[in-house]
Amino acid sequence: MASSTPKRTLPLSPNIQIYRPQLTSVLSIANRITGVVLSIYAVTLVAWLISAAAGPQAYSTVHGFIRSSFGQILLFGCTYSFFLHLCGGIRHLAWDAGYGFELRTIYASGWAVLAMSAALTLITWAASIGSAR
Repeated sequence: MASSTPKRTLPLSPNIQIYRPQLTSVLSIANRITGVVLSIYAVTLVAWLISAAAGPQAYSTVHGFIRSSFGQILLFGCTYSFFLHLCGGIRHLAWDAGYGFELRTIYASGWAVLAMSAALTLITWAASIGSAR
């Protein structure tokens, strides 16, 4: 005789509501997001180059946006995205070569990626601001 109680099915993979994100998963997702951001930034870079070729009025308009507070925030975010993607790629290159698979090393390299990305972003902006004066 069949039971009248419906059988409860459990999810096959970890449920996002009960899963605690780890550094490795956050960096993996961040790597994908920064790849998309850099793709959008590449299109924006082409638009900036086209504006430069289109003449002084078009270039002045784009340059004004870039120099605005919002433009500077976007540019800072793109710079950080670039370095996060670059450092994450170097980390993956080491993994592809067979290095750094111990759990302690995985977390140390993850934190190093975050620290180096922040440091390289700040160094780049400091050099940029210093050369603009």
